Amino acid sequence: MSRRPLLDLPPWLAHALRAQRGPVPWSAVVRGALAAGPLLLAALVLGRVSLGVVAAIAAMLAGINDRPGSRRASVKRIGVPALAGAVGLCAGTYAGQYAGPVPLTLLLTALGLLAGGVSAVGPVASAAGTQVLVAAAIGAGMPLPESGWQRGLAFLAGAGWLLALRLALPTPGSVGGDFRFDGERAAVARVYDAIADLLDAAGSAHAEDRRAALTAALDQAQDALTGPRLRRYASSAAERRLHAQYAAALPLAEAATALAWAGEAVSPRAAVGPRRLAAAVRAQSPTGPLPAPDRSAPALRALDDALLHAAETFDRGDGRRDLHTRRRTARQLLAAVLGRGGREYGLRVALCFGAGVAAAQALHHARWYGHHTHWYWLPATVVFLVKPDLGPLASRVLCRAAGTVLGALVFAGFAAVLPRPEGLVVLVAVCGALVPVATRHFAAQTAVVTVLVLALVMVGGEPQASAGRIGETLLACAIVLVVGHLPLPGQRGGGVRQRLTEAASAAYAYLTHVLGEAEAGAGAEAETQGGDRAPRWTLRREAYRALAEARTAIALSAAELPALARHTAGTDEVAALLERLVDTTTACAVHLDDTGRLTPRHTRHLGELLDQLEEARELLGPTVPAVPRLPVAA
Repeated sequence: MSRRPLLDLPPWLAHALRAQRGPVPWSAVVRGALAAGPLLLAALVLGRVSLGVVAAIAAMLAGINDRPGSRRASVKRIGVPALAGAVGLCAGTYAGQYAGPVPLTLLLTALGLLAGGVSAVGPVASAAGTQVLVAAAIGAGMPLPESGWQRGLAFLAGAGWLLALRLALPTPGSVGGDFRFDGERAAVARVYDAIADLLDAAGSAHAEDRRAALTAALDQAQDALTGPRLRRYASSAAERRLHAQYAAALPLAEAATALAWAGEAVSPRAAVGPRRLAAAVRAQSPTGPLPAPDRSAPALRALDDALLHAAETFDRGDGRRDLHTRRRTARQLLAAVLGRGGREYGLRVALCFGAGVAAAQALHHARWYGHHTHWYWLPATVVFLVKPDLGPLASRVLCRAAGTVLGALVFAGFAAVLPRPEGLVVLVAVCGALVPVATRHFAAQTAVVTVLVLALVMVGGEPQASAGRIGETLLACAIVLVVGHLPLPGQRGGGVRQRLTEAASAAYAYLTHVLGEAEAGAGAEAETQGGDRAPRWTLRREAYRALAEARTAIALSAAELPALARHTAGTDEVAALLERLVDTTTACAVHLDDTGRLTPRHTRHLGELLDQLEEARELLGPTVPAVPRLPVAA
């Protein structure tokens, strides 16, 4: 008999206590130490303290977005939110100078509506929406002697300094050679390791989790390799080699998924080849001898062919460089902003941010702040609390409140004993170094950011205000809790349903393409690793990526308070059906390549899954295309 855990916590509380695990990102720690603190010190030396405070705040926000990955991807991940923050800072500054309390509140509320809708586009857009609102609140509520454009330039300089450190500094422990691509190299190697892990788990209860881990590894490698570039294609030989090595992993991943779908264990030597390829990627060395082939089944023959093709690609050092991604069109981006998720989230952000600005204005004019005029903390806190990227609503509120109380008390103790401004500058540098580690838990991140910001504004001339910051944070928590549970027009859970609809559309598009290959008689006579499979791999990647995003949104919604979680009940079962559909489609594609026809087992599984998905069409939404027609099995 299994033993129940001592503490059977509800999901919303369990999420608040859960922290990410992993090694300390020492490179990010070094960058954090060299960012905000030195910028503030340089401003003190030059006598431009207020601009130094703005630049240090920008570096801190950029540090929050400084996540593991490639240097190329970090340009977009850090740079786009920084540009949005500079625009928000300028807009907030001029609005605070020339607009009265009521027009200012209305302007910032409209900005919240726009930023919330744009956040539905993706993670980078969401980070940009966060920074534009936080910076607008700082610009309007932190009076400084400089004009708006000067503050905007200082903000860009602070974020640009951290980005320059990200691009210039080598990763500690990186292998000799071109360290510029160590992030891409690590991401591609993880793909081959994930393929090997999936092969080891074939036929076991861990196969589903390993397949999800493979999807995550492929997503991360794609993101690492598809950052912004001046030229359309990779110009460096080392980067072209990595692109080719990534492309060579896709048929291996396809074959491994088909083997896992079959539910039968494979020989342990099947995973040896992908692990040797992973080691070759990391060491930038030849693959060495690979295990003898096992061609007793279609999926094993596909695995062997893919392994030989990968070995040839590694030996040549070049090959196909298609990353199997498609840019979203302007119409697709607009549809995401104006869709169910964008409308619902935009309205909720606008209400929360507008209420935060209105409350801060009322407290400011009632002299609750005393004689100083800084009122940015409350609306800026609201922005972080209303972001679903940081966890479920109840978890965010608990972590923000606890982190702010802890951070304010810690800062009050430091402020009483540290010399000014030297001690505060050191405190800013230490907190900057801690930000990359603290991002593993929202409460820890809040505590570190609270200490850092309070130290910055005290250097800028604001008096010690820990008690006031605690009060404003608790008020912001109350605002977001109330607005987060308000009934709004339309169906609740729009963001989750929109993600699920996109995943279903991508899965059906992938299935339709594979069924088209079946009708056309695609088989072994097709070119083994030819370009005709590139569209299929692109659709497969899109389907699995959309499913992973939907799964993340569903998991966050399930950890909400019951009053909110009930609106997305049943979506996890639909996502599981879609995952099985994509896995089955992949198995069908591998079998078609080998024999040119589907077996009764394949068509039976597809038919059962499509019937179940048709019954769940209400959760998927009316925009999902019709169920594809199945061919008759030979």
